[in-house]
Amino acid sequence: MSKDFSEQERVRRESLNSLRSLGIDPYPANLYNITSSSSKIKENYEKDTFLEVVIAGRIMSRRVMGKASFIEIQDSDGRIQVYVNRDEICKEDNTDLYNVVFKKLLDIGDIVGIKGVVFETKVGEISVKAKEINLLSKSLKPLPLPKLDAEGNLHDSFTDPESRYRKRYVDLIVNPNVKNAFINRTKLTNSMRSFLNKKGYLEVETPILQPLYGGAAARPFKTHHNTLDMDLYLRIANELYLKRLVVGGFNGVYEFSKDFRNEGMSRFHNPEFTQMELYVAYKDYYWMMDLVEEMVEKIAIDLHGTTKVLVGDNEIDFKRPWKRYTMYEAIEHFTGVNISGLNEGELIKIAKQLNVSIDSSMGKGKLIDEIFGQKCEHQLIQPTFITDYPVEMSPLAKKHRDTEGLVERFEAICNGKEICNAFSELNDPLDQRSRFEDQLKLANKGDKEAMVLDEDFLNALEYGMPPTAGIGIGIDRLSMLMTNSNSIQDVLFFPQMKNQNQ
Repeated sequence: MSKDFSEQERVRRESLNSLRSLGIDPYPANLYNITSSSSKIKENYEKDTFLEVVIAGRIMSRRVMGKASFIEIQDSDGRIQVYVNRDEICKEDNTDLYNVVFKKLLDIGDIVGIKGVVFETKVGEISVKAKEINLLSKSLKPLPLPKLDAEGNLHDSFTDPESRYRKRYVDLIVNPNVKNAFINRTKLTNSMRSFLNKKGYLEVETPILQPLYGGAAARPFKTHHNTLDMDLYLRIANELYLKRLVVGGFNGVYEFSKDFRNEGMSRFHNPEFTQMELYVAYKDYYWMMDLVEEMVEKIAIDLHGTTKVLVGDNEIDFKRPWKRYTMYEAIEHFTGVNISGLNEGELIKIAKQLNVSIDSSMGKGKLIDEIFGQKCEHQLIQPTFITDYPVEMSPLAKKHRDTEGLVERFEAICNGKEICNAFSELNDPLDQRSRFEDQLKLANKGDKEAMVLDEDFLNALEYGMPPTAGIGIGIDRLSMLMTNSNSIQDVLFFPQMKNQNQ
């Protein structure tokens, strides 16, 4: 035995060997036909019917007495009690099955199959009376289940966030309520997909490995393709490829995409995240705001039966219409300062007056973004559209139809964080080239998140792209809101974690 095994692990491995010596396969390969589940049994129980069932699950507790014992098993739906009587499960007086196998060699955490009948105990608990028990998988590690000491204090509960995220498989076993967030996340994406499909938009796939990264202001992950002998990047967004499809003649395309950004981590940021991006031809950002309101309102109702969702201490109402500010209006509303028309030097002075953290690499757009982010964003709790951004902040958005120096862009902010970003898409190839060249200047100034110049995308635009509205919605952020989760790690099955050896 390895010296790294705990005493409990050593005992379980000995039990494993004992089972095999008795001719019991602890990991059988045969099909096990389940006919019911814990929830179905409880929902459909009729008194004195003694329905025969076959269920399977993990042993979560056991009370071993003389020849009659109780175990509690947990399946994907919940838990149910099983009554085990020696005389019922032992044939031809083979009491070893009960006295040796059941009482001594089975452990909490083992996965078993139960064939039996449903009944109600004297205290009114719906249970299964076992007629047959089959070991389906032997557990070699003890579960970190909570325990009460003599004084009633709780110990050993699996609640440490880092341990839960690292061992999500254990978290899902011992804290089964965490499944609800992931179930609702799937319901969210199903609701969104159904909404978009009914509108007639086509779900597509675009490359994850890209020769040039683009579509957002972010640092990429870089890799190398040996056969082609070329560097590639994990996409930071799929925008530029979806727009190529609009150029090619699709009037409405969307994609649920895994994107990757090599940047800081927090309870709102993971280097790998999910976005839904949608592009619809012959529409603008005003139309897209209406669509977002309609879609997110529907998601809230599909998940909760109401537009009102509790997020922390706040009750957020996603009912249409949502409040709208231009970016300059929001900054003036929350700081009292009107920044419209100010140049870069004047913005630096205002930022310092407002105690906004800035650095020398920031151009005019970044300065405005920092003022808004540090002084306004966190105060927007109810869903709010922030519109009409400075052109320097939005290299892919169309210039505003009415106001010089702005673009037709909006972000939806909710509970103090952005959940989506949308434009009337820039389709002038000459203007787009000029914007990319401005980004190169920012990169030379030290901005590591500045966009690169994509010649093939510019070439596509030169064939002509119709007026188009586009949006990216952060599925992880929206899932946090809709599941009342405090951290992005709570809505990701396997969030990125630092190496434990570092």
